[in-house]
Amino acid sequence: MKLNIKVLDLVLCFYVFVIAQTAFCKVRLPHLISDGMVLQRDADVKIWGWAKSGEKITINFNGKKYNATTGKCGRWVVTLSDLEAGGPYNMKIIASNEIVIKDVLIGDVWVCSGQSNMVLPMKRVEDLYEDEIAHAENPFIRHFFVPERYDFNAPREDLEWGKWKSVNPENIIHFTATGYFFAKKLYEKYQVPVGLINASIGGTPIDAWLSENALKEFPASLEIAEKFKDSAYVNKIVREDKARINKWYSLLKQLDRGYSNPEETWFDPGYDASAWATMELPAFWEDEGLEDIDGVVWFRKEVDVPASMIGKPVRLLMGRIVDSDSVYINGVFVGTISYQYPPRKYDVPKDLLKEDKNTIVVRVVNNIGRGGFIKDKPYKLMAGVQEIDLRGQWQYKLGAKMDPLAGQTFVQYKPLGLYNGMIAPLLNYRIKGVIWYQGESDAWEPVEYRKIFPALINDWRQNWNQGKFPFLFVQLPNFMDPKNQPSESNWALLREAQLKTLSVPNTGMVVAIDIGEWNDIHPLNKEDVGNRLALTARKVAYGDEDVIYSGPIYKCMEIKGNKIIVTFTNTGGGLIVKGGGKLKYFAICGPDRKFIWANAKIEDNKVIIWNDNIGSPVAVRYAWADNPKGANLYNKEGLPASPFRTDNE
Repeated sequence: MKLNIKVLDLVLCFYVFVIAQTAFCKVRLPHLISDGMVLQRDADVKIWGWAKSGEKITINFNGKKYNATTGKCGRWVVTLSDLEAGGPYNMKIIASNEIVIKDVLIGDVWVCSGQSNMVLPMKRVEDLYEDEIAHAENPFIRHFFVPERYDFNAPREDLEWGKWKSVNPENIIHFTATGYFFAKKLYEKYQVPVGLINASIGGTPIDAWLSENALKEFPASLEIAEKFKDSAYVNKIVREDKARINKWYSLLKQLDRGYSNPEETWFDPGYDASAWATMELPAFWEDEGLEDIDGVVWFRKEVDVPASMIGKPVRLLMGRIVDSDSVYINGVFVGTISYQYPPRKYDVPKDLLKEDKNTIVVRVVNNIGRGGFIKDKPYKLMAGVQEIDLRGQWQYKLGAKMDPLAGQTFVQYKPLGLYNGMIAPLLNYRIKGVIWYQGESDAWEPVEYRKIFPALINDWRQNWNQGKFPFLFVQLPNFMDPKNQPSESNWALLREAQLKTLSVPNTGMVVAIDIGEWNDIHPLNKEDVGNRLALTARKVAYGDEDVIYSGPIYKCMEIKGNKIIVTFTNTGGGLIVKGGGKLKYFAICGPDRKFIWANAKIEDNKVIIWNDNIGSPVAVRYAWADNPKGANLYNKEGLPASPFRTDNE
C-alpha cells in the first residue's frame, strides 16, 4: 500500500527532526560546505546545514553577518549575496557550537558529470602529461570528488564524504583530466578561481542520472527504477551476482593447469615450455587459432636484457589486455589488473632483471567474447631511454576453458539511483554550469538519446532552480575499426542526437572525432577536450562574442544538377581541408538511398559534393561512422566539423 505524499512528508520530517535532536544537536554542515570550497560569484549562494529545532545560526563572512533559525525539521539555510571573485577567506558559523571554514574562494563552480571519460583521472594519463603533473601548482583551482552512491528510494540530502583539494602534484592525479584542463584554460583566461565538482561514474547510462519526475517521460526506465526500490530485490541481485562470479573464478583457478601443480607452475622461469605453440602478439587469440575460448591462456617470452639496463628503475608496458591479467618476471609476481580498460603499466622490482635471459609470463583471463592483446598499444620494457620491444612471437598454452561468464548487473547503473545518490545532494550548491561527457553506454539506443538527453538538461536546470545555466557537452569521439565503405553506425546516430541537443537554449558542444583512439574507448588526449570545452564556455557561459568556439555545423543543403551544395554555421575564418589535399569522408546517394563515397570541394565557404555515377543526388553524409578516420573538414581556427547527414528524417 502506498502512503499519501503528505503523510510521507510528515514521516520524513519527523525522522529528520529526531535525528537532529539526538545525533546533531550541534550545527552540522554538508560535506560540500567545508575547507577549501569555492563559492559561486555574482549570485545568491546558499549555506545550509542541520541543528536542533529553534537553534539560532550566525554566519560571519567577508565582513558581513547573516542570521537564520533552524526549522522544525532541523534544517537551516542562509543566503549570501554580492559575492565578488577573490579569496581565500574564512567563514565563521556560530551557534551552540562554532565552526570555522578555512581557505574559501569565490569564483566559478562547474559540475563535471557523465561516465568514464569524465571520471578518467590525471593519474591515468600521467605518461602523456608527466611535466604537467610534476609542475602543477595552482591554489585557485579546486576539485571535489563526489563519492559513488546510489539510492532508488529517496534523494539524499548529503554525501557520505568528500573534500575540496587544490592543484598540486599530489592532488592533481585524482582530478578529472577533462575537468582539470577545462579549469586551467578558464583560469588562464579570466584569472578567476574555479571549483570542479566531479560527479561521474564509468559505464553509466544517462537514465541513471535522471530524477524520478523526469523518468515519467520514459516508462521503461521508470519501471526498472520502481523495481529497484525494493531493497530485498536489489540485495538478492547483488548476492546472486557475487556468488555466480566467485564460483566462476573459483572453478577457473581449480581447472587452470598453470596453477594445478604447485611444484611446476607455468610462471616458474625453470618450467620447460618448449612444447608450447607460438603466437604473434599483440592480437586477439581467436584471430590466431584459439577460437571460441573463454577462460585462461598463459603467454611466455624470453628477452635478452643488456647490462646497461640492470639495476635501473624499469617499467613494463603491456598495452591493454582483454579482460584481466597477472604478470610475472623471472617467476616473481609484478602486477595485475582485473578488467580490460586500464593501460598495463607495471613497475619492475629493483634487481629483479638480470643480464641476458629473462622470462616474462602473462596469465590472461577472458570472461566472454574475444580475449587477447590490443594492437597499437605499447608493449615494451623501459629503463630510462632504453627500450626492449616485446611485440612479436610469444609462446602460449591454454590453461583452462570455461563457459562464458554472464555480465554483472551493475545495480548502480539503473535508472534514478545516481541522481538520488550523487546529484540531489548538490542541488543547494550554486553553480556556474555543467560540463558533461557521456553517451558511450547509450549507443545501443541512439534514437532514444534525442529525447532523453534534453530531458536530463531540463531536469537538472529545474531542480537546481537557478535558471537555464550553461550546459556544455562532448560529442562522442572516434572509436573502433574504420570502415572502407559508407555504412550505418550507432555511434554516428548518437553523435547526431547530441548535435540535435544544441537546439536546447544555452548549450554548447565539443566535437572530438579527431582526438579519439580506434582501439580505446578512453582516449588519453584530454587536454584538447578540456581546451575545447573552455572555448565553448567562453562563448556560452561568459558571453565572449569574438571567440570561435566551434567547428563547422551543418545548416542546410541545396541540390543543383548532379551536385549537392552544403552550407554551414560556425565557419569562423573560413572552411579548410586540414592537412591540404582533398576533402574526405563525404558520401552521397541517389533515390535508391545507397551511399557511396563522393567527391567534395570547398567553394565560396560552402562544400560541393558529387559523384559522377549519381545523376540525381538526394542526400549526403559526412563522417558518418563509428570511426571516421581521415575526416578533414575544419575551419581556419583548427576546429573540426561535426558529423552530419541530410537524410536524418
